[in-house]
Amino acid sequence: MKILKRRWWLAAAGPAIAAAAVLATVASGANATSAKPGSLGPTSGLLPRTHLTLESAIQVNLSKETVRLPLYPGTAHGQKVWYVLLDASDPGLAHDLGVNYAPKLANIAIGDPAAVQTVTLTNPTPLANPFGPGVVNFAGAPNFSPTRIAVPGPTGFPLAKFAPGAVAGPGYSPFIKFAGSSVVYNAPIVATGNGPFDVIHHTNTGDRVLGIHIAGKSKPGQFAESWVDMLFVKGFDAGQPILYLSTDAGQPLTAVLERSVYVPALNNAAFNGGDDFLGSARERLFGFINGQTGATNPNAQGFVHLIKDGFAAQDAAAGNTALINALRHGGDLLNVFGDFPTLADPRHADAYSPLWDAQLGLWTPKAVTAGLNTRQIDENVVFNLAATRPDLLTGVNPATGQPAPYGASGVDINCAVIGFTAQAPTANLAPPAPHSQFPPR
Repeated sequence: MKILKRRWWLAAAGPAIAAAAVLATVASGANATSAKPGSLGPTSGLLPRTHLTLESAIQVNLSKETVRLPLYPGTAHGQKVWYVLLDASDPGLAHDLGVNYAPKLANIAIGDPAAVQTVTLTNPTPLANPFGPGVVNFAGAPNFSPTRIAVPGPTGFPLAKFAPGAVAGPGYSPFIKFAGSSVVYNAPIVATGNGPFDVIHHTNTGDRVLGIHIAGKSKPGQFAESWVDMLFVKGFDAGQPILYLSTDAGQPLTAVLERSVYVPALNNAAFNGGDDFLGSARERLFGFINGQTGATNPNAQGFVHLIKDGFAAQDAAAGNTALINALRHGGDLLNVFGDFPTLADPRHADAYSPLWDAQLGLWTPKAVTAGLNTRQIDENVVFNLAATRPDLLTGVNPATGQPAPYGASGVDINCAVIGFTAQAPTANLAPPAPHSQFPPR
């Protein structure tokens, strides 16, 4: 884990200055520290390990759009399962395991006990396991057998028909704690059974699983490691391009769009609209319904873009090179994240959580007609825009698709950050406009 230096945030600028900054961003893009604001960074080769926040990742292959993660064994109701480890609510254990530190996860079961499943650990004999992971016994597991359906509508999005490709079984949540411990881990199950594993249509694997290697017996004094290759997602934080892994969602449509497991128990996790409030397990994420589209458009972003340009209707597979290349060049939703582990102020770095509370934006007809529905890359800039220019950006009612006050949309997603492709996000691109978000800032 990275040791971060404290910095004091500047006081919010006056309304006129904030509004001017917002308008400049809408018109020409924010001034990020990278050479090309809104660019995705390198799209080929291996990501340098210095760019990882998830230090346990074996490799990140930008050419193949995959992150290779250690794969661990478990059981659920007597069935073999395989899981990855992404986040922990305790700093020492997160550091030891090479995963993201996410203290907010300690709050996840407030009012929603099903959001965390209690697991047990099989303690093997020395002869059975001289050096390796113990077996985690889960209370439930996902059912990966459903067929994922994402039929585009007349304009791409909304979808004409959809159904998740994986659904949580009874008792399942990706967030676990061991009986007798209060530490919460993000440990999503990504495959079930003993193989062979279907990494094309995903009948026994997660919809982002593109390859699995199950290690044989370890040689004396060595550890043979199992691993999984998973399709990552691109986004932005504090003006910089980032990578993350989406594994679960609390709503069926979200699960389809994110190629993740539908976990109903997460829908009520603490809490809608929660970010830096008492008892919250969530961090804010910013998505856009009707941003610009076009496979080579540097301003493309959002739901319509994902459906039209990101091959969202197709199964993700390593052999589907058209899909992989579309995502390499920006075919993802390109959401904007809130707090991130590398931010210079520990107040913001430690506010990271993999459970994201989606604030969905709808560009107004005025913004679309004027071409102001440009790619957004910074949390404060988005908040300032929503607060000072409702004539350009509003919220959206997910049930109707109609404009609504800006804020929480009732959508939550389990997305663990992996790293950054260009420079580390360290500070937001603009100070917050007055009354644009809850203090302290």
